[in-house]
Amino acid sequence: MIVFLNGQFLPKDEARISPDDRAFLFADGAYEVVRAYRGHLFRAKEHWDRFHDSLRALRIPHPAGVDFSGIAGELLKRNQLADAEATVYLQVSRGAAPRRHAFPAGDVAPTVYGFAAPFANPVEKWAQGVKVLTLPDQRWARCDIKSVSLLPNVLANQQAQEAGAHEALLIRDGFAMEGSLSNFAAVFDGVLHTAPRNNYILPGISRLVALGLCSALGIPVRELPVAEGELKNAAEAMLFGTTNEVMPVVQINDRPVGDGRPGPLTRQLQQAFRDYVEECRRRG
Repeated sequence: MIVFLNGQFLPKDEARISPDDRAFLFADGAYEVVRAYRGHLFRAKEHWDRFHDSLRALRIPHPAGVDFSGIAGELLKRNQLADAEATVYLQVSRGAAPRRHAFPAGDVAPTVYGFAAPFANPVEKWAQGVKVLTLPDQRWARCDIKSVSLLPNVLANQQAQEAGAHEALLIRDGFAMEGSLSNFAAVFDGVLHTAPRNNYILPGISRLVALGLCSALGIPVRELPVAEGELKNAAEAMLFGTTNEVMPVVQINDRPVGDGRPGPLTRQLQQAFRDYVEECRRRG
């Protein structure tokens, strides 16, 4: 695998990062993951805009001379993924400096790391739907920042995996906010409900696309979080995410959602999302 590190493309086993890097010591950094559909970086501008927002919120300067799209495209090319299904991961930390909690004094260059990897679409899960497990949301209050500080997400997702679930659905103050790595929506009486964009959810790019498709399809949307006690009454439920796209949720804990199969509105959104991906890829 060829990776990008601080201005160089090099084999992964030759990449070296200082043990004083603040991402290693403090999780002091941000990241983005972009889907590449046969070379097309899906909604790249929105991903890079969110990346800039995260870096700005963390007060990490944009690395001088760094073009995220250029790096992503080159990573795909150098790893023979330009005509394949893939993901591109890019990360920026505050850089390497002696371990002190406060920001390092002086001019410290951010560390920029990236890689591309092949991706297999979860076709079977798209068709059959998945189970989610509700867990307390133990994350910090700035979930809108795509920080590399993901330990609560990791622990929640691990617990979900151990329970045979695809994802953890995080509950904060009695309301379903989002998953450990995806946004969440449920359908009641033909209306899609999803938590509003605020500091307690990540402003997901796939969520943004899905809500735009709802508008185009005439599907009513209410941006309100779903009360945990109301989950049992949902006719349909779904996840939105870079790797999930529109993923049907057919079971929450031990209770089926609706009739336990992906519902018609979910199927409609799934197909519209796939069609939109193909349209974007053709346009280039």
